[in-house]
Amino acid sequence: MSTDLALEQSLAQLRRGDTEGALAGLRRLAEAPLEVAAPGAPDEAGRLGRLDAACAEAEGADALRETLAAFGEEFPEWDEPWFRLARHLEEAGDAAGAEIAYGNCVERNPTRPEVLLALGELLLRRRALQPAAKLLRLCCALAPLRDEAWDALGRCLLLQGSANYAVGAFTKAQRLAPQRIDYALNRVEAALVAGRGDEELTRLEAACDEDPASAVHLTARAELVHRLGQRELAIDLLEAAATLAPDEKLPVAKLGERLTHSMRPAEADRALTRALALDPGNARLGIMHSVVLLRLLRYRDSIRLLEELIELNGEDSALLGNLSTATLALGRQEEAVAQARRAIELQPVAAVWRTLCNTLPYCDGVTAAELSEAARETSLRWPRDVVPAFTGTRDPQRRLRVGLLSGSLKMHPVGWLTVAGFEALDPEAFELVRLTAFTPPDSLAQRFANIAPEIHDTGLYDDHGLARHIRAIGIDILIELGGYGDLGRMAVCAYRAAPVQVKWVGMQNHTSGIPEIDWMITDRWETPPALEHFYTERAMRMPDGYVCYSPPPDAPDVAPLPALANGYVTFCCFSNLSKLTPRVLASWASLLHRMPDAKLLLKAPQFSEPSTGEDFLARFAAHGIGPERLILRGASPHRTLLGQYADVDILLDPFPYNGGLTTCEALWMGVPTVTLPGEIFASRHSLSHISNVGLEDWVASDLEDYLALAERKAGDLESLAALRAGLREKVRLSPLCDAPRFGRHLGAKLREAWLEYCKS
Repeated sequence: MSTDLALEQSLAQLRRGDTEGALAGLRRLAEAPLEVAAPGAPDEAGRLGRLDAACAEAEGADALRETLAAFGEEFPEWDEPWFRLARHLEEAGDAAGAEIAYGNCVERNPTRPEVLLALGELLLRRRALQPAAKLLRLCCALAPLRDEAWDALGRCLLLQGSANYAVGAFTKAQRLAPQRIDYALNRVEAALVAGRGDEELTRLEAACDEDPASAVHLTARAELVHRLGQRELAIDLLEAAATLAPDEKLPVAKLGERLTHSMRPAEADRALTRALALDPGNARLGIMHSVVLLRLLRYRDSIRLLEELIELNGEDSALLGNLSTATLALGRQEEAVAQARRAIELQPVAAVWRTLCNTLPYCDGVTAAELSEAARETSLRWPRDVVPAFTGTRDPQRRLRVGLLSGSLKMHPVGWLTVAGFEALDPEAFELVRLTAFTPPDSLAQRFANIAPEIHDTGLYDDHGLARHIRAIGIDILIELGGYGDLGRMAVCAYRAAPVQVKWVGMQNHTSGIPEIDWMITDRWETPPALEHFYTERAMRMPDGYVCYSPPPDAPDVAPLPALANGYVTFCCFSNLSKLTPRVLASWASLLHRMPDAKLLLKAPQFSEPSTGEDFLARFAAHGIGPERLILRGASPHRTLLGQYADVDILLDPFPYNGGLTTCEALWMGVPTVTLPGEIFASRHSLSHISNVGLEDWVASDLEDYLALAERKAGDLESLAALRAGLREKVRLSPLCDAPRFGRHLGAKLREAWLEYCKS
């Protein structure tokens, strides 16, 4: 019988659950004569002694490598020098060199299990699955009690698409090392892929009943129920596992991850702090913790953590990418871009190019061409594997299933700027489906649930799996509403998840660069014909503005113009500090010099940290503006934030990244915006919103006009007070808030896009 056939028969026995039969077959295979004999020189002890002494005398990595290579030449049939060289290269991070050295070792001694396993792992890491599988199968035959070999074989089989075989291999690994939680988690993954999730759940429930104090069973069960959509139960089980096994890394790390994804940042912070104490160099945990710290408004702690991890692990693209995001949040745009570009130098993958796409729009002087190029470079790096064919009919008139892909279908700019438009779509023509991660309940989340009761949890899938799922549930038009934001899944669109794909809101700062996204919802102000060539998408121009604003029902009443009582004008900006560039600060300082009685109120979550406020006071001091001219305010509940517009007279729009929802909220609270449009999408938000309200005279043509316009508008308090008093009603009656009108236009545009697809 051939070796390959014997291996296949053993694996078939393993799949049927006959572990002992499979093991016996593999043992017989291992005992068969080999083509290359193992070296057996009588002076083995002497060789080893000489090799040990030579290695001990070698000073430095280069000398050690030369020593090992010299022994390899002196004893060409001996595997030990090659084995040591391979281990040394692997520890140094030279995977390619280690693979060659391990290969030389196998040529000399094809029965050494640790070499077969190490080389198999390296091949597995670079997805050379077929040769990896052969080595790992042989390793399991030669060393059937080696649990890590069975686990590696299981991972290889899973990647090869042999999930049932993988379950058997992981089962063997777990029996050999029942304390290994990672083996139990791998078995859960294989069972799910094999369609045996219910079977595995029954087994784990019984195991937990039999041994309720087993952290292994609790953690594996938690992973399985999470993947089956039972998030809260998963967290409860992980809390129990982390309590029962306080020194185990995986339960508390998993707990931190689940709490992070469930938007419970305070609890996630505690869990991840503990997880990093157990595994201080874990970059993945550190990155997750840095995100949690940002959500807790602990920006400097986030930066400090990432810098410590970089110092510990060396420069790493993922760490630098997240450091760039945190640095940007404190208004240090150029530094953030430099960090993102350094991450690209280290590893030019899509994830770090994505970071650059999120950073560049905030920088002084960014051009549309530069941002478009970064978006295209990102897109080129997204995978585009095959997904199932579309099953829907190309019927131009049928009811269409429209998927809303976003992690922000809630009280978030995406929610405030889209929900009313979706509510106004004709339900006879469009069926809305939510494709979203876990969303804490709030009033806007409920409105989305009312119009789109069908929901699919995107957190259960990677990008390829989510694209396949979207195909499977028959989505006709996919509207992407997350971009490259924290919870965005725009990369799913690269797989062509739906026949028609549309970008709308959600980090819509410029083109996506993804050619599979067919359309971008826009308007004549955001994307005039002269700027269309910067976009890979076609412009789906709405007749009015590109969004439909839902004013908060509990917003405070518009207050009288405060300048009338104060005797001076208070300018403001409520935008995130990432938008406040050096040029913006210098311009505002210049305006304050022109108007020596005026004040400037800045409100941003980052000012909740006193050190950030001190930094910005110093920046203005460098322009000759003292702290008495500035009012800094941190985070507050939404209604409180809206109420603080009662303290300001005019909003100064930042540039190049304008306010979006901020401009709409200011208008609703009676505060007009002075804006300076640019050529990128993010620099034209306010132009669109205030033009829809009929305030085109608040749009500046250049920076000098921006300052002069602000000074001129502030100098006419009578007109400013009259505008303020009637502005909310003006907004209410404008296309910006006319949901029925917007819904009709949106429905017509989506139908036109579908008709075009049907004709293609």
